[in-house]
Amino acid sequence: MSEVIAFLGLGHMGGPMAVNLVKAGYQVRGFDVVPAALEASTANGVPVAASAEEAAAGATVVLTMFPSGKHLLDAYRGGLLAAAQPGTLFLDCSTINVDEAREAAQLAVEAGHRAADAPVSGGVVGAEAGTLTFMVGAAAAEFETIAPLLEVMGKRAVHCGGNGAGQAAKICNNMLLGVSMIAASEAFVLGEKLGLEHQALYDVISTASGQCWAVTTNCPVPGPVPASPANRDYQPGFAGALMSKDLNLALAALESTGVSGELGALAAQIYQRFAEEGGAGRDFSGIITDIREKSEH
Repeated sequence: MSEVIAFLGLGHMGGPMAVNLVKAGYQVRGFDVVPAALEASTANGVPVAASAEEAAAGATVVLTMFPSGKHLLDAYRGGLLAAAQPGTLFLDCSTINVDEAREAAQLAVEAGHRAADAPVSGGVVGAEAGTLTFMVGAAAAEFETIAPLLEVMGKRAVHCGGNGAGQAAKICNNMLLGVSMIAASEAFVLGEKLGLEHQALYDVISTASGQCWAVTTNCPVPGPVPASPANRDYQPGFAGALMSKDLNLALAALESTGVSGELGALAAQIYQRFAEEGGAGRDFSGIITDIREKSEH
């Protein structure tokens, strides 16, 4: 393929995504500030550049997967936009604040480029398997341009609206996910106290009005759903630190829009505590252990 993709941010999510693009025949030039990420990507067949600017030079698409909006804006202002050829499409797949996403898009457009935001859902497992869901904020023309890339890295791409709309959808989705995982975990701990077997309660919830993704796919107790992280001592598919980050983004959005989101705000508080007290590197479904421990006092 003639397209050259600069892939910046080769961590747990970005690394496998870049590998899938290479396997699909795209010319990829990767970069990460973490030497171990560069080494892992090289070992997995992803060519790496000496800097982000070198990767971006001559690329058709510059794809970023960064930890925060500050990292993205600093990179854009620090020479990344200037290093790219005019008309380059800057595709950000990070999960950041909606206002930051719109500011980044404006910076890219003012520098003579095109912009899209496409945060993802599906975790590391989805990144490795190429089954991610992308929530895209972009003009229709930009969405058409990046759709083939997203098809390689994921199973679904939803065009949510203009710049920033992808981030808005991601924040809303993950706020609901965080709230529902807490509720599911409380239900299972309550079931334990009432003498219910995990499987019996799962069999009811999974086919009744309490049915939700937090139960049927990422079940917080081992046994009923063999693929859930609960069966691997909560090794993360989606880490507690990331859920805390996303809920704090949702909290900021609730406050800036004036929405009365009491459950979202409480979930942000609960997951921040979970992350600070040892849950940062565990799967977010590990919140059940925190609920269980606090229930014993």
